[in-house]
Order: sequence, then C-alpha cells, then structure tokens
Amino acid sequence: MKGTIFDLTGRTALITGGSQGLGRAMAHGLARAGAEVMISSRGEAGLRATAAGVPDGTIHYHVADMTSREQVRSLAETSLEVMGRVDILVNNAGCNTPEPIDEISDEIWDRTVELNLTSCMALTRALAPQMKARRWGRIIHISSIMGLGSKEKRNSYSATKAALFGLCRASALDLGAYNVTVNCLAPGPFLTDMPGSLLSPAEKQVFSDRTALGRWAAPEELVGPALMLASEAGSYITGAVLVVDGGVLCKTF
Repeated sequence: MKGTIFDLTGRTALITGGSQGLGRAMAHGLARAGAEVMISSRGEAGLRATAAGVPDGTIHYHVADMTSREQVRSLAETSLEVMGRVDILVNNAGCNTPEPIDEISDEIWDRTVELNLTSCMALTRALAPQMKARRWGRIIHISSIMGLGSKEKRNSYSATKAALFGLCRASALDLGAYNVTVNCLAPGPFLTDMPGSLLSPAEKQVFSDRTALGRWAAPEELVGPALMLASEAGSYITGAVLVVDGGVLCKTF
C-alpha cells in the first residue's frame, strides 16, 4: 500500500468495536496501510490482543461502553490526546438482539438505538470539528444489508442500520465543503462472532445459498472497501452506501 492512493502513512484512525470481527480486521488493515490506530470496546483483553496482532503497526486501545454518552466523550478526548488528531473515524460498534415486533422490550430497543445509531452521531459530533479545521477527514459508518432488507425478528437492528444511511447522507452535506467525506459500508454475510452465535448451521447455509458467490465472507474481506473509503482512493465518494454482500441483493427469488 505504501506510495499508493491507499497509503495511510501519517494518518490516524479511530475504530469502535475494534476487539473482534470486522473491527479487528479493519484495525489490522489500516495499521498495515500505515495509519496510527486507536480501537475501543468494552473488554480490555480483546483490545490488548488486537493491538498486539500487528507488530509492524501502531495500535492503541481504550476501554469504552458506547451506550454511555460520557464514555463516548472520553473516547474522543483520549484519542485526540494520544494521537493528536483523528483523521479517520470508523463507527463499527453494534449489537443485534432478535425480537419479534410484538415482543420488543424497551430495554433492548433503547440499548440497540443507543449503540448502533446514537453513538455514531455522538462520536462524529465530537470529532468532526477538528477534521473541519484541517480540511481533511473520513467518516465511515458500518451499517448492514439488514438496513436494505431484513429478516424475521431483526426490527431494532434493521431500523438502526437503515437510519445510518440517512445520517450519512445528511452529514456528507454538512461536511463536504471541508473535504470531509461520510460514507456507509453495508456488509452482507460476514462470518464474525455475532452471526456465529445467533444462527444455527442450517440458517448459516441459507445465508450462503443467498449469495452469488455461494459462501460467507471472512472479516478480512471488508478491509479493501474500508481502505478505499479511508484513503485518497475514495476522495470523491461521499454520502454513499457501499454494499459488500457477495451478491445477496442480486437475487430476487
């Protein structure tokens, strides 16, 4: 990546939900591309392991529960203190607790909205001013194809992931004049801990069969799209939803 339009040498990045799955893969990918990276999650052990996984890169970590507005503010402040600035923000932290529409609990709904949507707004709000001041920034919300389609019992998850599309487009208009881009990645079936724990083997096979490629994706397969949006390679892409689903949405029947 060095010397290419994907080169992130001298850039800094903050990735939430960085201790496992897609967050860990993106943290390693951006660090290997030259970025200094801060990752966050609720568990220090996973963060430490992720940070140690790239000996040729620089990864810091900060424990934070993204459902807490105070901890979101602390994460933004710590990232600025440690790295001096945040050039790239990847809002990746999220949860998915399936409940049918007539059985949704207020507790699960409120937590899902706070984590999947509100934390993205709050962290963007906290870090956008310093991007505007330098007239360079990249904001990437990790949404889902569940924001474009859905599955039974995924009411709160689909609602929040679809809401990120609107947040992305409005923020792109607010920040475009300052050379700050805002985009969404909408992954399809990536075999991370979340679907691994939620789905039965039969359900996993259904997802594989829905794709054009006939398989689940490995977390590392999101690194390329993330690098494009985080680097000069994506300098004229903003307000966009990039679907990375192996062709799931190609199939109507």
